[in-house]
Amino acid sequence: MIAVLVAGGLSLLVTLLATPLFIRLLVRKQYGQFIRQDGPTAHYTKRGTPTMGGVVIIAATLIGFAGASLQRGSLPSASAVLVLFLMTGLGLVGFLDDFIKISRQRSLGLQARWKIIGQGLVGVTFAVAALSFPSENYRTPASTKISFIRDTNLDLAFAGATLGLILFVIWANFLITAWSNAVNLTDGLDGLATGVSLIVFGAYVIVGVWQFNQRCQSALSAGPRCYEVRDPLELAIVAAAITGACFGFLWWNASPAKIFMGDTGSLALGGALAGLSILSRTEVLAAIIGGLFVLVVLSDVIQIGFFKLTGRRVFKMAPLHHHFELSGWGEVTIVIRFWIIAGLFVAVGVGVFYAEWVAG
Repeated sequence: MIAVLVAGGLSLLVTLLATPLFIRLLVRKQYGQFIRQDGPTAHYTKRGTPTMGGVVIIAATLIGFAGASLQRGSLPSASAVLVLFLMTGLGLVGFLDDFIKISRQRSLGLQARWKIIGQGLVGVTFAVAALSFPSENYRTPASTKISFIRDTNLDLAFAGATLGLILFVIWANFLITAWSNAVNLTDGLDGLATGVSLIVFGAYVIVGVWQFNQRCQSALSAGPRCYEVRDPLELAIVAAAITGACFGFLWWNASPAKIFMGDTGSLALGGALAGLSILSRTEVLAAIIGGLFVLVVLSDVIQIGFFKLTGRRVFKMAPLHHHFELSGWGEVTIVIRFWIIAGLFVAVGVGVFYAEWVAG
């Protein structure tokens, strides 16, 4: 378990110490945030604030995980590599999006089709690889079964392996797209997405460690109380590295933010959350643990759907945090209260996770 602490502590130090250096580099190159004209007017003062801070989050996560691997004296598992690949790959797509916005001084980055193609290539590669690399117990990092707290009886391979692979790729890419967009939409106020991510990934440290302590040692030992997750400890280490990275980054991202994570960070964190949920077999439970992200997405969907149907708006502005901002709430007040709500969702999610194990 020392590796979990090493991963979190090392990534925290990297973001805490490296972020101000990265800020100076971005300021020197004049890589500042472009503010949308239809947003709250209070955000105009943030124009020019350095962005693409997700680069530091990704780098710190990779360094933290590498340090933990050295401490353990072992090579990374397939599960850990897959989550880190998904995180880094989507982060690269986000980086290209951010860079185009900054260099061309506009609110639109990558063209939609190229963004979809980029996310699709990363997502499909992840999904196909996740059904490969069986362990000595013949467990692959993911399975074709839909999972709640563990795999359910709903198997996407009900009509054969080929169809199962295709359906799993579609399902996995739905989750990847949903979570990356959810974190991206939440990243609208100083420290909001970073703080919520910190809480959510912290929960996945607990989930991973618990699954490791209660793992099924072999196919013969499988039962209602053990978890058939291929590499639970490695997933906990990855989650700890991301948690530490968010901790350190929040020091500089809290209001008034000295740097934003940009699409580089939000897509990367969303991809990592999707990867962890798929490989830890907690795909549906993730919607409870990350309930704040789900609320933000729902507010956007409701706003768009209701406007198209009636021509009227439910909220003053979507996503949800901008509604409260235009209602007169202070930015810090909104962020802290959303952190509290995120913490409540995590408490419920972890409680459900533990209650299921107790019930057997």
